[in-house]
This record gives sequence, structure tokens and C-alpha cells, in this order.
Amino acid sequence: MKFFIDGDAFPNMLKPIVLRAIEKKGLETLVFANKKIDIGKSKYVKYIIVDLGADEADNKIVDEVSKGDLVITADIPLASRVIEKEAHAIDHRGETYTDDNIKQYLAIRNLMQSIRDAGEMTKGPAPFNKKDVQKFASSLNMFLQNLKI
Repeated sequence: MKFFIDGDAFPNMLKPIVLRAIEKKGLETLVFANKKIDIGKSKYVKYIIVDLGADEADNKIVDEVSKGDLVITADIPLASRVIEKEAHAIDHRGETYTDDNIKQYLAIRNLMQSIRDAGEMTKGPAPFNKKDVQKFASSLNMFLQNLKI
């Protein structure tokens, strides 16, 4: 199993959690971003800088991800593409995307985008907080334990 991180919007508060998991489990990890991102030094982490563009990092992740891999991303369309390849996806707030729920998340995301495109002002997501960090850590830990790596 490989571990992929969509690094462009990766919260700083999650970096130590992810780095500990990478080191503890010896996970080959690829961090994709369109600028230099540093989650920490590890022999298991490779940083890949992609061209500027809305979906460049997403496209590279989808090209490289395989069945059973794990992708950390807040990008719901990317998560959907990852699920289609029989890989796993967890967002920054600890939500695990699955075949059972990804269509619902995608529909809500697309509805909200349509509302914004029509000129309506909508609230963005709540500020990222310590509860989100705890839920993410718990989701990541549970995923890794289930793999028995």
C-alpha cells in the first residue's frame, strides 16, 4: 500500500500525525502539490511538485494511485476518482469516503457550487479545529489498524 497526500491545502496541524504514522508503519508516501510542501523529513516521503493548474496534482494522484492505496484529500471530486480506482480516501476532518457515501458528498458539493455560481453567498466550511484533528487522527489510526500493517 502507498500513501498519497494532496498537499496543496493540507493543514499544518495534521503534519505531525501523518509523519508519525508514516514512520511507525514505514509507509511509502507521495506528497503532491504545486508548490513546496513539507510535512517533515522521512526516508519514506517523496515530494512531487506538479505544474500550476486547478487539477494538476489531482490528475497525478489518480494516475499513480492503485487499488488499496490511501489518499488524504479534502477534494471531493478527487476522492470520487480515487474510490473509482478501488483505493481509499480520508479528508482532513477525518471523514472516510466510501462507495456508499461518495455520491452523496459529490452531489452536495456540486449543489453548493451551483448555488455559488448563481451568485449566492454561502458559508464556507467551519474553521479547522482540534476536534477535526482528533477525528482525523482516529480515522487514520483505525484505517491503518484494519490493514494490520
